[in-house]
Parts: sequence; structure tokens; C-alpha cells
Amino acid sequence: MFYAYILISQTHQTYYYGSSSNVGERLKSHNAGRVRYTKGRRPWKLHYFEEFETRSEAVKRERFFKSIDGYKYLKARGII
Repeated sequence: MFYAYILISQTHQTYYYGSSSNVGERLKSHNAGRVRYTKGRRPWKLHYFEEFETRSEAVKRERFFKSIDGYKYLKARGII
């Protein structure tokens, strides 16, 4: 399974959108400082995720989250 996920910075209250086959390990990478963008905004907490059967579906959903339509979708549903 593959996942599109949203993390929230517990210090800056900003969001990070990503996709992975292992959300738990990916969250550990973010909190360990191994991801450049998230390094300065640690610690991170898993805020939301969706599950997909293929990597391409998860990446497509991640890109949607990063778009203005995705932002409006997440806002309208109270996710962010």
C-alpha cells in the first residue's frame, strides 16, 4: 500500500504534504532531520493520510493536496 500524507509542525503549525509506502518510517526521517524542508520545523506529527494501491495514485493525490484546488478541498473539509 502507498499513502499520501499531511504532517503538521508542532512548533510552527505549518503543513507538509508527502507520499510514501511507509508513513511511520517517513515520519521518523522527518523528525530525525533527514529531510531538508522539515528539518528546521521539528517535531512533526502525522495529521492526515489517505491509502492507495499504487505509488502513482499516492503521488497524484500528494500533488493535488499541493494545488490550490487541493487546498480548498482540505480547507472545506476541516482537514487543515
